[in-house]
Parts: sequence; structure tokens; C-alpha cells
Amino acid sequence: MTMENKVERSWFDEVMVPCYSPMEMIPVEGKGSRIWDQEGKEYIDFAGGIAVSCLGHCHPVMVNAITEQANKIWHVSNVMTNEPALRLARKLTELTFADKVFFANSGAEANEAAFKLARRVAAERYGEEKSEIIAFKQGFHGRTFFTVTVGGQSAYSDGFGPKPGNVTHLDYNDIEALKAHISDKTCAVVMEPLQGEGGIVSPVPDFAQAVRELCDEHNALLIFDEVQTGNGRTGNLYAYEGLGVTPDILSTAKSLGGGFPIGAMLTTDELASHMQVGTHGSTYGGNPLACAVAEAVLDEISKPETLNGVLEREILFREGLAEINSKYSIFSEIRGEGLLLGAAMNEEWQGRAKDVLAAAGKEGLMVLVAGANVVRFTPSLVIAKDDIKEGLARLDKAIASIV
Repeated sequence: MTMENKVERSWFDEVMVPCYSPMEMIPVEGKGSRIWDQEGKEYIDFAGGIAVSCLGHCHPVMVNAITEQANKIWHVSNVMTNEPALRLARKLTELTFADKVFFANSGAEANEAAFKLARRVAAERYGEEKSEIIAFKQGFHGRTFFTVTVGGQSAYSDGFGPKPGNVTHLDYNDIEALKAHISDKTCAVVMEPLQGEGGIVSPVPDFAQAVRELCDEHNALLIFDEVQTGNGRTGNLYAYEGLGVTPDILSTAKSLGGGFPIGAMLTTDELASHMQVGTHGSTYGGNPLACAVAEAVLDEISKPETLNGVLEREILFREGLAEINSKYSIFSEIRGEGLLLGAAMNEEWQGRAKDVLAAAGKEGLMVLVAGANVVRFTPSLVIAKDDIKEGLARLDKAIASIV
């Protein structure tokens, strides 16, 4: 890159809508779990593009898939189907509870489809008055107006005028509250099988099972938002398997494309029959490029050695974080499952997760936060074990610089 056409970080402030506050550095190249910025500085990536880059950067199976498909056909619209979409849908149904798949471009769109399907099923089976959606506080389901309203963080949905109605938020993990509130007017309960943005909060034993039973009792559908937990992230292909609870509808995105935008809603034959021609759609949903990449990603992450490797890497992270905490005493606990992990700040360090993130960046390590009090780690599922070791050493240095 010549100096004349070098992109500057200041351009962001000049030309981009200011709803983000990106880091000063601009990444330009990635390989595996390492990234280099414009100045050539190297970073170890424990963030994974917010649980997206499940095979790291520029994995050969993804590069090959997109290169091959790029020389065939890019877009056809949903007036026709295409080979990559059909192959991917077939594999998703073979690997999960689902019979049918709807493709979208993001997790928000997958959830939008899920919520619309739930409302449609209830209206056609029981009547319009059965329309309540129950969700959980601190949940996150996307940024469209419907999904952000269902999400349990009002700061994201306030200030945009009247919200979609008949959405109720209860406390996650509170079985009694759900039991007291759910009724025959509830059309669906939507939950993350492990809350991501809300602070890496796992369900207590029996919570998911109780939700499933209460949904069955009141003829409500159970929707699992697996946008962040899905595609091998927890060590199962989808987290519902580890909970032993099967949802009626599941949304997936993020790691599904390994970095190429794609989302999907999965459901059963019976429920899918309520979405007849014209009831829902997406111009780019099922795009051949996206589906070709996602098929390659799915083939790789569904391998037993990949899923077993997630659990091996989880142990390395937990051991390394425990060792760091034995020196600096800043974490109260390490939460999560697989490679969706959160280090919760203790009482003395409340509100300082971002300080850790900033210090890590200076040491050449990329991490995330989940709220003000949790440092979040969502690296590649196949991150080299040496990269984990080196990244944790950089985290140690970063924390040493701020204690």
C-alpha cells in the first residue's frame, strides 16, 4: 500500500455513522489466530470477530470453497434455488433435530424469521390473542426493531418510538417466575442456552428442561437462539444437545459462515408448513457464495476431532486464567462453556472489563467484553495451543500493567 492511498482511522469519524467506536488500529491481514495491522504489528486473536471466526483467519477450506464458488455463480435470488444452499440445508437437517431450514444473512434475521414463525403458528392454530413472546432479561437477539425489543436490554431498544407489543421479559434461570407468568396466551419462549452478550451466564441445572415442559403445557413454542452458542462453540455442534433439551425452532449465524455473512432458522416439518409462499423472504438469503463457505465450515466443525478439541482448549484457557488470577486476584469466576468463556471481574474491579481489553490490545492481544464486568473470550475453535499459551502470557502482561 502506498502512502498516498493509505486508509486512516480518522476517516471513520468523517464518513461512518458513529454507532461504533472502533479501536485505533486497522487490521489488514490474518492467518490462523494471528492478525496484523497496517503498521505490521501482530495480535493474537482471542475475540474471533465476536464468536464468528471459528476456523480462524483465511482457513484453507474456506478460501478454497469461496474461490471455487466465485468462479461458478454468485447470486440467483429466491426465484430459483441453488446447489450450495441445498447441500448446506441437507447437512444441517442431518446433523440436528430440524427438518427444514430458512436461510438469512445474520443472526438478527434468523431470529426475526423465528419470531414471525412462532406468531404465525399460534395465530393459525389458536387465534390472534395467543401472541405473547416471553424472553429473558439481559438476553440479546439482534438489532432489528423486533429482535432488539425481544432482547432483554432496554438500553438497546429505547428511544426509537413505540416498540412491538406483547413481549415480556423475565429473569433468566428463574423457573418460578416463568411458571407464574406463562399462560395459554404465550406463543413462544425464546432463550439463549447460554447467555452471551448478557455476561456469559449458563443455565442452572433443570432450567432449560423446565422451560421445555412449561412450553409444552401451554402449547407455546421453545425458540433457542444459538447465534453465539452454535456451530461447535460449546463443544457440541449446537448447545441444545449438551442440555438434553430440543427446541422447536433454532436460530444460528456467527460461526456458521466462519466470517462470511449467513444466518439460518431451523425448525420441523410441521411448523415450517405455516410459512407458505410469500409469507417471508430474503433477497440474499441462501446466497450461493455464503452457502458454499458455510458448507465447508460445517464439514470442518462437525468433525469429532474439532468438537473434542474445543473442550481440550477450554481446559487450557481455564487453567491459564486461574494461574493469572492467582497472581492478580481480579476475577471472581470463570464462566461459560467450551470456547465461549467469560472472566467475571471481582468486587474491587467492577466496571473495569474494558480496562483489561484496552491493556490487552497494547500487548498485542484481542479480547472482548460482555457488559462492564466480564472479559469475554471467543477464539477460533481450532486455535493453535501455542497461540493460547502466548495469548495468555500477553494477557498476564496486560493485567500486570494496570493492577
